[in-house]
Amino acid sequence: SIGQHRAFLGVQCVLGPPGLCPNHVHSCELSLQENLIGALLAIFGHLVVSIALNLQKYCHIRLAGSKDSRAYFKTKTWWLGLFLMLLGELGVFASYAFAPLSLIVPLSAVSVIASAIIGIIFIKEKWKPKDFLRRYVLSFVGCGLAVVGTYLLVTFAPNSHEKMTGENVTRHLVSWPFLLYMLVEIILFCLLLYFYKEKNANNIVVILLLVALLGSMTVVTVKAVAGMLVLSIQGNLQLDYPIFYVMFVCMVATAVYQAAFLSQASQMYDSSLIASVGYILSTTIAITAGAIFYLDFIGEDVLHICMFALGCLIAFLGVFLITRNRKKPIPFEPYISMDAMPGMQNMHDKGMTVQPELKASFSYGALENNDNISEIYAPATLPVMQEEHGSRSASGVPYRVLEHTKKE
Repeated sequence: SIGQHRAFLGVQCVLGPPGLCPNHVHSCELSLQENLIGALLAIFGHLVVSIALNLQKYCHIRLAGSKDSRAYFKTKTWWLGLFLMLLGELGVFASYAFAPLSLIVPLSAVSVIASAIIGIIFIKEKWKPKDFLRRYVLSFVGCGLAVVGTYLLVTFAPNSHEKMTGENVTRHLVSWPFLLYMLVEIILFCLLLYFYKEKNANNIVVILLLVALLGSMTVVTVKAVAGMLVLSIQGNLQLDYPIFYVMFVCMVATAVYQAAFLSQASQMYDSSLIASVGYILSTTIAITAGAIFYLDFIGEDVLHICMFALGCLIAFLGVFLITRNRKKPIPFEPYISMDAMPGMQNMHDKGMTVQPELKASFSYGALENNDNISEIYAPATLPVMQEEHGSRSASGVPYRVLEHTKKE
């Protein structure tokens, strides 16, 4: 706590030089306040962004059957969600100017916790208490673990607060540890991109590693840009340094390419899997980049570093449990199962349906090219019934099916 920290500083002041004690205490109290401000801004931003996304999702669901594809532009709910999203992103952006990068990045778990709670509260299904606990026990456990991990992160976060001036940012940018890290990251990124584009390595870890590598550069540049903007607003102008515009261009470019890779991943994998794996990879690599570029953990004792790492692991486990328990969406089936229609006979051939389900296809089975499909998936033929024309007493089926080959 702050009181215990002050008492500890008091003991240090008695043992150390008396002239340095007041300044040391004042700087430590100021850094703790900045940590608190940054953490609160990040938590507020992620919470508001989560609410905004759920509002816009609710609006899209309500207008799913509308003929106008842009009908959501005319609703107040969608515009409210857009305003809240901009407000939340602004809060997260500002938080990087006050607290260390290693503290702000893991707090994105707040958005996962908020989404899980909103989904449970506004659930549409009817449920019984026993069924509710059975289905959502993992979500409750995951939320609890994520909250505990977030508390440890805030409590044992690094306490480095360097002013983001143009000179400091330039000095960090050309330091040999960061240049070595950039070399390793560029080589790894090029290798992953080669396997992804040329060898069709569409594994989710490969795609999200590309996202995480780009994201680490995004958060590094975001902290530099946000810190220099805040100093400029406070009166210490930093916009005349070329490094500011270099960082701004890198921030925009990496964010755009990061969104492109995320969009490709969302087309191939479930969103809950992307959320959990992406959070773990992005947070780990971003903390590593921040520790190398901004030297966040310089001067921290081993206990604080271990407790911070434990908080990250607990938060990772909580996010994994929350996303693991999300309900997977049911794919849309554009055709009607003929045996489910009232008044129709049960048309099955050895247990196979007349219109077999062909995955990744939204066309009817009769229109699909079935030359390379096994015989058991061929459309079943109905028995041919002889129809007696001109006879009223005929009791046949009032239709006739012509037999044809599979090629026809």
